[in-house]
Amino acid sequence: MLDDTLKTQLGAYLERVQQPFEIIASLDDSENSRDMLSLLQTIQGLRSDKITLKTDGTDARKPSFSLQRPGTPNSLRFAGLPLGHEFTSLVLALLWTGGHPPKVEADVTDQIKALDGDFNFEVYMSLSCHNCPDVVQALSLMAVLNPKVKTVVIEGGAFQEEVNQRQVMAVPMVFLNGQMFGSGRMLLEEIVAKLDQGAAQREAAKLSGQAPYDVLIVGGGPAGAAAAVYAARKGIRTGIVAERFGGQVNDTLAIENYVSVLETDGPKFAAALEAHVRAYDVPIMNLQRVDQLLPAAEPNGLIDIKLANGGHLKSKTVILSTGARWRNVNVPGEEQYKTKGVAYCPHCDGPLFKGKHVAVIGGGNSGVEAAIDLAGVVAHVTLIEFDTKLRADAVLVNKLNSLPNVTILVNAQTTEITGDGQKVNGLTYKDRATEASHHIELEGVFVQIGLVPNTEWLKGTLELSRHGEIVVDARGQTSLPGVFAAGDATTVPFKQIIIATGDGAKAALGAFDHLMRMPAA
Repeated sequence: MLDDTLKTQLGAYLERVQQPFEIIASLDDSENSRDMLSLLQTIQGLRSDKITLKTDGTDARKPSFSLQRPGTPNSLRFAGLPLGHEFTSLVLALLWTGGHPPKVEADVTDQIKALDGDFNFEVYMSLSCHNCPDVVQALSLMAVLNPKVKTVVIEGGAFQEEVNQRQVMAVPMVFLNGQMFGSGRMLLEEIVAKLDQGAAQREAAKLSGQAPYDVLIVGGGPAGAAAAVYAARKGIRTGIVAERFGGQVNDTLAIENYVSVLETDGPKFAAALEAHVRAYDVPIMNLQRVDQLLPAAEPNGLIDIKLANGGHLKSKTVILSTGARWRNVNVPGEEQYKTKGVAYCPHCDGPLFKGKHVAVIGGGNSGVEAAIDLAGVVAHVTLIEFDTKLRADAVLVNKLNSLPNVTILVNAQTTEITGDGQKVNGLTYKDRATEASHHIELEGVFVQIGLVPNTEWLKGTLELSRHGEIVVDARGQTSLPGVFAAGDATTVPFKQIIIATGDGAKAALGAFDHLMRMPAA
């Protein structure tokens, strides 16, 4: 299952195992079980003094295996092979079960250990999903740290009948005690906060007690991270408050156009951004949604940022870098069938539609790339474009046209996504040339029609364009003194990572220049 290089790397990691534990496998006579047994035998052989392999498990899901410390009630199980993007999750689970400490803040681990109740988690993932590992690793760690948390990690491709029965059409998808808990990327702190009812109030009080900042950055994407680095290098008090550090980058698979970085992916790039920011000791207040910006009550006074949890942060200057999110097609059925056939990430959710018929809405680069990607997995792809021609790069269009299981519809307006009350079963569109309405029977719809800025909360506070973008000048200054903005939320054209980072640096320098010209307190 593993080549010699990977075995060597895994062996080096397993040297960190401190406590003995058992791997208990539940197997049958399938090929998947044989592959799992081979993998587990390799793991056990690399650390046989600490790891014991048993094959007498009786779990109903086969193949699966649990990681168990003798004499402890902890419960962590992997159903299906955790390879691909999840191999790192497996390695971490082995290390944590073996007593190696996690790289998590002490207050978070204390919060996990203090959770009281019965928490039976089931998380469905796919091996090609780049958002799944964060959720898998979070729930795995919780099961290792707290015996009241039980986690089963299920590889959807190996349990297709179960996936269909539970109508799992987007990953990661998490069930808690048999009920839907969440879908999509979630951080450890976010999951714990949902379980710990008093966490929000404690966090609000903690944040409100902080001293004012010189520069407070709202948003933790490429623009916000660059602004933080540039501001911190000036030696001024800098902080970041973000709903989701990394922002839209977390959902990007391949990044091949960031100068000096030949190739990376979104999660790796987001992790590098965070590491760079933390290298300057900039506090990152993550998982915090900002509700309101209150301008300074007097010239050169403090700007107040109100948080959704009731907390307040104050700063002499503010940089807004709230980014953008996937644009909805806004037709009947879209909201109703989100995660039930309506999806936005072909890389994450595509494998769940293996052998099925799907549609992609959008003929730009993202839409055509999604259709090409899905064509290798699903039975058939119908691409629907509102314009009279595809707007993607010619090389992508040529590739799409060469695929035998793709139908391209241009000059077509999606009017409804239909379903049976439980999941998507089709899509209705209008031929804009003839006004005729047509219906396609489908099992999935992937929406790829661009982005919308995250600026609704700023309406009436500062100047926005007709598209909702923050209006900025050449220095990143907004219509409010001391408030700057950068990145995809602004009127700066060409929404690219490299442009956002440059704008973030520019806004930080603009904010610093503003601070230098403020009268001494």
